[in-house]
Amino acid sequence: MQKKLILENGQEFIGEGFGSNENKICEVVFNTSMAGYQEIISDPSYTYQAVVMTYPLIGNYGTNDEDYESKQPTVSGLIVREYNDFPSNFRSNRTLDEVMKEFNISGISGIDTRKLARIIRDFGTCKGLITDASVTLEEGMKILNTENVKTDAVSKVSCKRIWESKRTADSTITEKNYFKVVAIDCGMKLNIVRSLNAAGCDVIIVPYNTPADRIIEFEPDGIFVSNGPGDPTDVPEVIDTLRMLIRKYPIFGICLGHQLISLAYGAKTYKLKFGHRGGNHPVKNLLTDKVEITSQNHSYAVDVESIKNTPLKITHMNLLDNTVEGIKSEKDKVFSVQYHPESAPGPEDSKYLFKDFLMMMEDK
Repeated sequence: MQKKLILENGQEFIGEGFGSNENKICEVVFNTSMAGYQEIISDPSYTYQAVVMTYPLIGNYGTNDEDYESKQPTVSGLIVREYNDFPSNFRSNRTLDEVMKEFNISGISGIDTRKLARIIRDFGTCKGLITDASVTLEEGMKILNTENVKTDAVSKVSCKRIWESKRTADSTITEKNYFKVVAIDCGMKLNIVRSLNAAGCDVIIVPYNTPADRIIEFEPDGIFVSNGPGDPTDVPEVIDTLRMLIRKYPIFGICLGHQLISLAYGAKTYKLKFGHRGGNHPVKNLLTDKVEITSQNHSYAVDVESIKNTPLKITHMNLLDNTVEGIKSEKDKVFSVQYHPESAPGPEDSKYLFKDFLMMMEDK
């Protein structure tokens, strides 16, 4: 069946449908990665969003059981130039279309994704409606003007109960050099848990609204604050919890976790025009003067000026637009980055940050 994408600025695109046929009100964003669509659609940070893939061919290597970043994908839609429903890859066991039908993800193919990405760059991230092609522009605009994208994204994707993941069996990890980490789940990618396990950490994953007193009961060696969707100011309970944990434990944050840590120190955040989403963003490490190629997925950033009034030091900067990509408080043993060192998908230049977290816990 044919589907239509209607943007809040009045523009519309018609293409062929795949995946779910359900209508979706969502935020339309674009991702410049050339591969990794399975990880992208299963990344909880894309909750209530429709992702425009700028790479023209999607679906050609299918999907597999190992590369999911969450057990229940919550992305609203996927918009592509050309969809391939006949994958060729020895790891593939299902088509992308089959997965999207299972998890109720709407797809549109056959539209000019270059034009759409340029519209988002000029207009900014915008609200959109994915619907049947028979819906008129007037009808679609009426829906867009009366319905909003939901703001309960973190509560939707955070785990509902506490669970544990044990460290990877490795001859170099002994009872004397492993750590217990409590991870605050704001929509955490599974590869973050795998990366912490591989580094020698037993991880206790708790829901985003877990009180500080409950976290303290676990007697952790360190605290991790995860990535997640939406505006960081929508989850003040996490900010309050972090204020109570700072200076008690070493803390490491990624993406949304980076923003929440900054807010806990009194800094401010703001929404970017069209965000950062892709696998090739250059970030300069100000501590080493080295440039890392990073994987990114976020709509918000930490305000540079607001950091000056806090104990935080800027450690990383984005070379494309000079936004803050990392902060640190040496005294409090707290650090965070805006990008994704666990990659999935993307480069692995920044995996050293997990070792830095271990060193911080060793020195506590």
